[in-house]
Amino acid sequence: MRRRETLLSLDVLNNGPQRLEPKRKPNWLRAKIPGGEGYQRLRGIMDRHALNTVCEEAGCPNMGECWARGVATIMILGEVCTRACGFCNVKTGRPGTVDADEPRRVAESLALMGLKHVVITSVNRDELPDGGAGIWAETIVRTREACPEMSIEVLIPDFEGDPDALQQVIDAEPHIINHNIECVKRMYPAVRPSAKYDRSIELLRRVKEQGRVAKTGIMVGIGERDEEVLELIDEVVAGSRAGGTGDACDILTIGQYLKPTRNHLPIDRWVDPETFAMYKREGEARGFKVVESGPLVRSSYHADQQADVLTQVWR
Repeated sequence: MRRRETLLSLDVLNNGPQRLEPKRKPNWLRAKIPGGEGYQRLRGIMDRHALNTVCEEAGCPNMGECWARGVATIMILGEVCTRACGFCNVKTGRPGTVDADEPRRVAESLALMGLKHVVITSVNRDELPDGGAGIWAETIVRTREACPEMSIEVLIPDFEGDPDALQQVIDAEPHIINHNIECVKRMYPAVRPSAKYDRSIELLRRVKEQGRVAKTGIMVGIGERDEEVLELIDEVVAGSRAGGTGDACDILTIGQYLKPTRNHLPIDRWVDPETFAMYKREGEARGFKVVESGPLVRSSYHADQQADVLTQVWR
């Protein structure tokens, strides 16, 4: 989508003129430069074993901090996505063949790293019959066997709503199953044109139905209003309750949208720290056990600390 078309689509979705492209990034969005012994050690292992990380692909501002603390996000199933979300910096196109040996290679590499917690994610592979669920399941199982002391979090796609594909991931027993809602429902046509808001909530419901720890995340500053964020929180809590009465989604992350390139969706506003603190209070009051909310928060930020709180049942 060309830049002008992107701006027009946002104007339509937001029912009026936008405060597009704030010129100066506020000082609360300054991240530390990657470095340090822990960071360099992980950097070397990643390079030697040709592992893809979403930390690098998405340009995460917290990469240096997380790697130095022994937490990383590995990306499987290649580095080319079949979808073209308006916010994402991962390559879009026709993916290559599936690497059947990837689960073994990932598990062995993670064993060498000695991480406390790992997040495994993937591109969307909509061209595959199972959306890549078979590789997902094998990677989780092999990683559990190779790294018994490490907690495993998976950040999964929606598998186009295929319940059998999702079940393969659930049956592999990762400690935390994360699937990001990403934005309020009204923004989906511009932000996630190939996804469905209700489908994502149904995925979280299926995870909770089987007693698993569920997590989701959103970004703000992309065109939503504060009242819509609070509505989303209510909808995720209510929609993810198994049978309408069980436990709801456990963890919510909320962070500032940062436009990766000039060709991505524009920034509508810089959300201030006080508003992020309000989101956290409201999220916890409305049913989430843990809410990580702040300008630089990303889906994997402080993921190891969240695991410590919520995965004792798995140990």
